[in-house]
Amino acid sequence: MFTYEKSDDSKTQTARLNFRDAVFVSREKTGDYQTTYGLIGILNRNGNKDDIVAYLEERNLPLDEIGRDLLADRILQNPPQLGYLTISNALQWRLQYRRIIEIANSKTDIGVQNLLES
Repeated sequence: MFTYEKSDDSKTQTARLNFRDAVFVSREKTGDYQTTYGLIGILNRNGNKDDIVAYLEERNLPLDEIGRDLLADRILQNPPQLGYLTISNALQWRLQYRRIIEIANSKTDIGVQNLLES
């Protein structure tokens, strides 16, 4: 993930990009923070498949009943790691990166690294 500041120079018709962050996020850490946090909590409290299906429905994920059922089975077989992205599925799936940048800059998780500070 890259974050940058862009400045345009209309006189020379050029743009300048000042890269602020170049963050690597390992595959295991790309889940939605709130969703994975909730699922881990359910599993830690000995939740069952019905609890997971209800939680997935409550999160308003774009899945039908069969998809939620299949995903719940998969979650029980392979519990998720805590993800760090914030995903908004209001009108479209958008990612928000504040948490990733904070974690990368704090160097508290080896799965998230700011490559500009390495």
